[in-house]
Amino acid sequence: MAKTSELLVGKWDTLHENGAFDLKRQYITRHEHKATMPSRVLRYNDAAEEMQRLIKKCKTENEGFRAFGSRWSMSKIAHQKDNMHQNNLMYLDLEIEEGNMHPDSEYAHENIFFFECGSTIKQISQKLNEYGKSLKTTGASNGQTIAGCISTGVHGSAFDTGAVQDYIVGLNILTGPNAEDNVYLERHTQPSLNDAFAQSIKARVIRNDDLFNAALVGLGSFGFIHGVALEADDLFLLDRYVRRIDKDLALSLSKTLDFKNSEFKIDNEVDENGKPSRPYHYKIFINPYVDENQYVVEAMYKKKYTLAYPDPFTKIEKSLYKDLIYLLIKFSEKFPKSIPWFIKSLQKSILPEITKDEEKIRATLYETFWDAGYKGPAFACSMGVTIEDSERALNALVKMTKDHPIPGIFAMRYVNKTEATLGFTKFHKTCVIEIDGIQWNKSDKIPSLEEYGRFMIEAMQAENIPFTVHWGKSMDYAFPDLAHHMYGNNVDQWMKCRSWLLSEKMANVFSNEFISTLGLDAYRSVPNDFIESLDKSGQPAHLIT
Repeated sequence: MAKTSELLVGKWDTLHENGAFDLKRQYITRHEHKATMPSRVLRYNDAAEEMQRLIKKCKTENEGFRAFGSRWSMSKIAHQKDNMHQNNLMYLDLEIEEGNMHPDSEYAHENIFFFECGSTIKQISQKLNEYGKSLKTTGASNGQTIAGCISTGVHGSAFDTGAVQDYIVGLNILTGPNAEDNVYLERHTQPSLNDAFAQSIKARVIRNDDLFNAALVGLGSFGFIHGVALEADDLFLLDRYVRRIDKDLALSLSKTLDFKNSEFKIDNEVDENGKPSRPYHYKIFINPYVDENQYVVEAMYKKKYTLAYPDPFTKIEKSLYKDLIYLLIKFSEKFPKSIPWFIKSLQKSILPEITKDEEKIRATLYETFWDAGYKGPAFACSMGVTIEDSERALNALVKMTKDHPIPGIFAMRYVNKTEATLGFTKFHKTCVIEIDGIQWNKSDKIPSLEEYGRFMIEAMQAENIPFTVHWGKSMDYAFPDLAHHMYGNNVDQWMKCRSWLLSEKMANVFSNEFISTLGLDAYRSVPNDFIESLDKSGQPAHLIT
């Protein structure tokens, strides 16, 4: 049987030390040994029973229950004051055979994989590599768990691909302590795995687009995500370039992503007509304290995988462009730990000149977004806007930051529209404007992080720019009516779907201060037929009891 350790910890913190927060109990579950239970499916099901035992305990004691993975999020989204479960030892993968595919599935069997909640992006990438496959996109590093990524909307910068949740095709969620509370969700318009697979993991099937899209970015509040089915790509390479280009050109591309008809051209990246190729990834770095005529940009181009390419790690390890937080922390370590001095130092460009050695790095996705090279106090704020508003939004945020200086630097990334009901990459093409840096203490001249988050929201509202915020990043989540301002009627749809899936008692168990602050914990009375399991044509497939 799976075994759970119970720790009375008192406090819990994020990886980047954004707490600490009060916590009564922390649980860590280990699978039964492979030697005594060889079947991965049996060990997976055994772990589900153990999770439901813990959920039942919390329900009986009227306490909350929350799962967490790698503690990557900087907001309080993962925190629960009563009970938290550490998922990182739950990283099984289940073999998907051709006979597991739904008869109406349009997915290629060889591209569908199933991973347990605690599997990290790194572990998943290593497993997929064995099959000649790759994830479609990741965040800037690889330490996050898959359940944590999709619950918060980790997004990367593959602007024709989408965020991590957008290649998830199935969710196995534990919504309570009973047998019928083990649920396997899919979209009815895009079924992937069949009922027999769901039965093998003792789950009942619900195929419904509305419910799936709501649960996809569920903020950890739709139950315990035990496993996910995902669609992978064939293994591919990325050619990565870092350039300085005219500011006007960088921002013009930001508003259109029309590379073919732009002046942004890399000699080796053109089509048969000599027109600029469309990158897989485009990112702009902006120092808000420096008025420069040029910006540093990063562009990556997707290539067919070939085995013969130079070892990329000698260049990747030396590169300062892999993560802004890493850059800033390494910069701050060399100088006095005076934040006002640090901000003054940012008034000089700290981004290095481009050298020939950094002209191009060729690597797989897994190698490009490698292990994070930093630990310690850090912050990150991210806002999503439509690309047409990207320059206007950046100008508003830079102006505000000059008035309220903090130790951070901006970047702009681009992501395709998500179908997730509360996915923050909701625009047809979302420009993610992020400011990353090192933590500081409030003073007469420097606002607190919460105040800075409020100033960001107010700057967007003053310019009448629609926006969203990254659920896993720092922000003033207590800002009045923030969720409805960002998502409108989608908030009501999300809460109704959550209320249909969970009993009121279990909705309380899976709530926390984060969703309560946002007003997302309200329980709605919805009829039983509000959600039906549907076939691909939209007709009721079977009754849900």
